[in-house]
Amino acid sequence: MKRRTARENAFVAAFQESFQPGSMQEIIDTSRIENEQEIDAFGEKLLTGFVLHREDADKLIEPKLKNWKMNRIPRVCLVALELAVTEMFFGDEEDMDSVIINEAVELAKKFGGEEDYQFVNGVLGSIARERAGQMPEDALENAQQNTADESPADKPEIAPEDTPKNTPESDPTC
Repeated sequence: MKRRTARENAFVAAFQESFQPGSMQEIIDTSRIENEQEIDAFGEKLLTGFVLHREDADKLIEPKLKNWKMNRIPRVCLVALELAVTEMFFGDEEDMDSVIINEAVELAKKFGGEEDYQFVNGVLGSIARERAGQMPEDALENAQQNTADESPADKPEIAPEDTPKNTPESDPTC
């Protein structure tokens, strides 16, 4: 199965789980039994990361929302954002952020409203640009706490004075 298809099937499962929290394994099993939008091994990795790190993803997404609240984002956008951010920050695959962002944008185009893809692209682009520079200290700490197999020597340190400030010049809107 192509990764695009695997991501789309994982997105559909994550979207379904957003209505029935805690039912992810049942959704995966059902997809395999019914052979409809089947979740392959890659998709299952994405969904495992999604379930384990959804709150961490929300903490990375929320600061990038300009004049939006998490509970007001259309569900399609939110699930696409959460799935992409968990893959970008907590996935063990080597896909570039640009590939992950493109896939999330395509999901928003296919399943979302007319302009949802622009919103998804803007938020993920802002997160990726920040990630290319430095991660915020609190997000870095959360990511490190949830990555048990890294040794302390592997974890980068960020001094508070090096943390980017949220100013109009350094924090573009989406």
